[in-house]
Amino acid sequence: IIDKAGFILTNNHVVEDASKMSVVLSDGRRFDAERVGTDPKTDLAVIKIVNGKDLPRALPWGDSSVARPGDSVFAVGAPFGLSNTVTAGIVSARGRNLNGQYDDFIQVDAPINRGNSGGPLLDHTGAVIGVNSQIFSPSGGNVGIGFAIPSGQAKGIVQQIVQNGSVQ
Repeated sequence: IIDKAGFILTNNHVVEDASKMSVVLSDGRRFDAERVGTDPKTDLAVIKIVNGKDLPRALPWGDSSVARPGDSVFAVGAPFGLSNTVTAGIVSARGRNLNGQYDDFIQVDAPINRGNSGGPLLDHTGAVIGVNSQIFSPSGGNVGIGFAIPSGQAKGIVQQIVQNGSVQ
């Protein structure tokens, strides 16, 4: 959740084929959600909780530009359907190019398993410095190399999606 109105940032690949969406909060409450907009090029999407009341506070944005190799990070997600899972690690590298259209990933050694996509990458203060997006796995399993979209990039994309429904 990125603001009190119930906007949620996730990955496009998480919601692109969804015809119906719901959000389950850590306290077990379930809400219907609607797609606000997506950006397939950056693999980001914004959805919004419909008729949400007493939502948890939004996570604060952090500054991904100050993250350095060796900094502690925490990846939050729901790997294998196990909600509210947190893994810890460090920033391994910044500015990783994965041969996509927009490449400036934060590489982390915190396990980012299938199901962590769209979850936040937090710094040591609990601020969001990235959006968990991809894993490198030549064997099909997690080999400990995860990639997150930097918050500095994500914030601008989110703003455009919320204002325009798409990236201009």
